[in-house]
Amino acid sequence: MAAKCVTKVELSISCTNLLDRDITSKSDPLCVLLLNSSGNQWFEIGRTEKIKNCLNPKFSQKFLVDYYFEVVQKLKFGIYDIDNKTVDLGDDDFLGEFDCTLGQIVASKNLTKPLVLKNGRPAGKGSITILAEEVKDNRVVQFEAQGRKLDKKDFFGKSDPYLEFHKQLDGGRWQMVHRTEVIKKNLNPVWRPFTIPLQSLCNGDLEKPIRVECYDYDNDGSHDLIGIFDTTMSKLQQASRSSPMEYECINEKKKKKKKSYKNSGIVSVKHCEITKEYSFLDYIMGGCQMNFVVGIDFTGSNGDPRSPDSLHYISPNGVNEYLTAIWSVGCVIQDYDSDKMFPAFGFGAQIPPTGQVSHQFPINFNPSNPLCSGIQGIIDAYRNCLPQVTLYGPTNFSPIIHHVAQFASAATQQKTASQYFVLLIITDGVITDLDQTRQAIVNAAKLPMSIIIIGVGAADFSAMEFLDSDNGALRSPTGEAAIRDIVQFVPFRQFAQAPKEALAQSVLAEVPQQVVSYFSTFKLKPPNDPAAK
Repeated sequence: MAAKCVTKVELSISCTNLLDRDITSKSDPLCVLLLNSSGNQWFEIGRTEKIKNCLNPKFSQKFLVDYYFEVVQKLKFGIYDIDNKTVDLGDDDFLGEFDCTLGQIVASKNLTKPLVLKNGRPAGKGSITILAEEVKDNRVVQFEAQGRKLDKKDFFGKSDPYLEFHKQLDGGRWQMVHRTEVIKKNLNPVWRPFTIPLQSLCNGDLEKPIRVECYDYDNDGSHDLIGIFDTTMSKLQQASRSSPMEYECINEKKKKKKKSYKNSGIVSVKHCEITKEYSFLDYIMGGCQMNFVVGIDFTGSNGDPRSPDSLHYISPNGVNEYLTAIWSVGCVIQDYDSDKMFPAFGFGAQIPPTGQVSHQFPINFNPSNPLCSGIQGIIDAYRNCLPQVTLYGPTNFSPIIHHVAQFASAATQQKTASQYFVLLIITDGVITDLDQTRQAIVNAAKLPMSIIIIGVGAADFSAMEFLDSDNGALRSPTGEAAIRDIVQFVPFRQFAQAPKEALAQSVLAEVPQQVVSYFSTFKLKPPNDPAAK
C-alpha cells in the first residue's frame, strides 16, 4: 500500500557562526535541502535565497515538505558560500551540513544542531536552526507595496530599501516570514508584487500582530534599520489601489534623539488580498488530466540498431537505454492519465514507404491515430518501428515541441485547469535546431506543458543543460524570456547504477511545481473545484 501524505510541513532555516570563506568580505550563504526516502539516492527539494556578506543568516525562503508518517524521510541541509551564478554547487565553498529525519524535526519543532564538514569534523562554531510548522491552510496573501520619502541612510547616496515581514510567536518573539527584493538607490521604492502564505504570516488569525521592518541594504551585511510599523491582517486587507493603507516607519533611536522627529518615511500598501493557492493534488483531484507524449530520437548518431554498440540495440534481456527511460518515467506518469492512451513519435529517420526524412512521425505509422495503449503499447510500437526505419538526421526538436504545443494551446480554450501535457524527449545527441527549439520552448512556456529531456549515451549535452533554465536564463533568439521554467534535463548515465525509480523521481521532480506555476499564473481553477462554479 502506498504511503499517504499526512500533512505538509514548512521548514524555516537560520544559521549562526558560519565559516568565513571569502577573503575580502564575509561568506554569501545559501541553504540547499536534499531528501532521501528510499535507498542511497538523494534528491534536491529546493534552495533558499543567497544572503550576501552574512555569517548569521535568517533565510526568508521556506522549504515545504510532504510529511509521511510511516516513511523515514532523511533530510540533508547543506550550507554553501555562493560566489558565482552557476546552478552547480560543486564549484562553491562548502560551509557545513546537517543530517536528520523529518520525524526528528517534527518531534522537536525547533531543532538547533552544529554543522559538520564532509569528513565529519565540526564546521567551526557553525550551527543550524530548523523551525517546523504544519501547513493547514492553503490561502496566500497577495501584496503590492511601495515606500515614500524614506530616510536617506547612505553617506554618498540614497538608501537601498527592502521590507521584512515578521509574525509574533508564543512568548512574544518575532519570526521573519518574508523579505522583499532590494530596490537600489531609491527613497520612493516600488517593490514587485509578492505573496506570503497566510499561515506563515499570522497562523490564519487576521487579528494576530504583524511587524514590518524597513531596512537599507548594505553590501557588507550591516543593514541599517530605517523604521518599523506594526499592523494586523484585518487592517492590511482594507488596502486598495484607490485608497492604500499608509504606515509611518518609526525608528525609535532616532525618535529619542530628535524632538522634531515625525517618521522615517511612509510604507503604502496598495493591494492586500487573501486568495486560495491550489496545490498539485488540488488540480489532480479536481479533474485535471495529465497527457503524456513520447518523442524518440532515431538519428544516425545512435548507430545501427543491429550492432551491439548502438544505443537502439535491444540486448538479449530485452532492454536498452531508450526502453529503460520510457518504462521508468511512463510507469510513474501513467497513473495521472485516465485513458492511458499515449501518443508516441519519432524524429530524425527515413520512414517508409518513400524513405523521406521526418522529424515527427508516429512510431505506430498511423498518422490519424498515433496513440499507443499504455506504456507497453509504446514499447511494442518502438520495437516494431526500429527495423522499418533508417536512422538519419539531423537532431531537430522544434517540430515535435510545436506538435504537442498545438494540443496544449487547444486545451487553453476550456478556461479551467483541465489538461496538462508532459512531453518526454529521449535523445542521444547534440541538438541541431537550437535557435528554433529555444523559440519553441519560450512559446510553450505560455501553455499547459512541460518538457522532459533524457540524454542517452556519452554525447556532450551542454546544450540540453542550457535549455534547462533553472536560473531563468532561457531566452528566444529575439531575446524574449521564457515566463516559466518548463524543461528538465538529465543524462541517463547518471542513473545507470541507481535504482530504476531514481531516474523517474529526478526528471519528474519539477513537474508538480510546473503544473501549479502554470495554472496559478493564469488564475485557472480545477474543473471540479466548488469555488470555480
